[in-house]
Amino acid sequence: MKTNEGAVDRVLRVLIGAGVLSLAFVGPQTPWGYLGLIPLLTGIVGFCPLYAMLGFNTCPARKA
Repeated sequence: MKTNEGAVDRVLRVLIGAGVLSLAFVGPQTPWGYLGLIPLLTGIVGFCPLYAMLGFNTCPARKA
């Protein structure tokens, strides 16, 4: 499994995922906050299945 997320994309996913996940514990305490696990985990791993299906890649070009 190759990474298909660049550094900025990964950092934003982790921050947004952690923020949405916090809604399950702080604030309205809604179970919808657990949806924050998706961007959090894809940001940590560096691979997004949706990007792979759509052919997107935000990684910078690698030099051979």
